[in-house]
Amino acid sequence: QAQLVESGGGLVQPGGSLRLSCVASGFTLDYYSYGWFRQVPGKELKGVSCINHGDGSTYYADSVKGRFTISRDDAKKTVYLQMMNLKPEDAGVYYCAAHPTTVQALCQMSAPRKNMAFWGEGTSVTVSS
Repeated sequence: QAQLVESGGGLVQPGGSLRLSCVASGFTLDYYSYGWFRQVPGKELKGVSCINHGDGSTYYADSVKGRFTISRDDAKKTVYLQMMNLKPEDAGVYYCAAHPTTVQALCQMSAPRKNMAFWGEGTSVTVSS
């Protein structure tokens, strides 16, 4: 069964760090881009960061540039999101997604939950003192 499974969320104080992981299974990773989306109650899903499996190209939302780093481990079929200097506005449920497209198209996809080839169950991040 093809799936994406996220982990690593939790409660962290402002200025703290977290690393999210997304493990892919049941499908070939080639030709896909992978990304992280954030859901905040009452707001649309937002593409935070995306990475292409083939060439490693990356995309970051302006709000996270310089603080978040996306990476992948092909042997482990895992995509990571290292989040540094977290702010309260970074809080939300983070979903991992995969689709055979470019990183920019992935991160800017409309109705991503509906249109994405693969979508995870999410991991919650709370940033609070």
